[in-house]
Amino acid sequence: MKRTLFTGSGVAIVTPYTETGVDYDMLEKLIEFQITGGTDAIIICGTTGEASTMPDDEHLEVIRFGVEKVAGRVPVIAGTGSNDTAHGIQLSKRAQELGADGLLLVTPYYNKASQKGLYEHFSKTAQSVDIPVILYNVPSRTGVTIAIETYQKLAEIENIVAVKEASGNLAYASKIRAACGDKLDLYSGNDDVIVPMLSIGGKGVISVLANVLPQETHDICARYFAGDVQGSMELQLKYMDLVAALFIEVNPIPVKAALGFMGYDCGKYRLPLCEMEEKNAAVLKEAMKNAGIALV
Repeated sequence: MKRTLFTGSGVAIVTPYTETGVDYDMLEKLIEFQITGGTDAIIICGTTGEASTMPDDEHLEVIRFGVEKVAGRVPVIAGTGSNDTAHGIQLSKRAQELGADGLLLVTPYYNKASQKGLYEHFSKTAQSVDIPVILYNVPSRTGVTIAIETYQKLAEIENIVAVKEASGNLAYASKIRAACGDKLDLYSGNDDVIVPMLSIGGKGVISVLANVLPQETHDICARYFAGDVQGSMELQLKYMDLVAALFIEVNPIPVKAALGFMGYDCGKYRLPLCEMEEKNAAVLKEAMKNAGIALV
């Protein structure tokens, strides 16, 4: 059995921006909000962190800052995936040097890859570092899916320890578990199926919802692991409308808006992301109020 990076709720944390760069003061506030709220890991510079719009120096500085401010209280997992293997290896090596506890590697996008190419891409990247690697399967964004047979091969690599499964396909997730067992931990990449993923042996979630409800997202997992399946299920169902509202537009547009409604001004989006449509913002606010979130 491989080492589990974390159990519970890992937040896919947003990156707050100013007109000229990253708002590090606000990022520190968000980190403290998460840790105080019981988040079990912080995933920085992922999709929700808008990493694809970051120049390398900024990307690495955000990782360095996150590691410094978290100060070992929870694991920090850095998004270093790329559609250019050499570039991803470079980012991964630097993230390790900066103190990241693990890496999140998305499947190559746009140029995509064959299954052989996926294996070569992930294996070479993982073997370039010593820290644990989480694979990230999100076909809706990348247009490619990791095949079960490829998962089995990748699971044999010592420091490939888990997958963030964001296909939304529970049957496929079950097949991963059946094929790889304890060689590959499973995290839900979708907030609307946390409990179902836990029921097939998942270790937790890499969550967008946790940005606004860190304690509650942690509790969904913690209750399940404590044997309170009913309580876990009730929390999952309680926040289903909010989860839907957080994806009413492309992530992370709604969640950054939601944080702003809570008083955490995350600044502007980077194009091609832009401000929410007013009608969608109204739906989001209503869902937040119904979930018991105080708006400012």
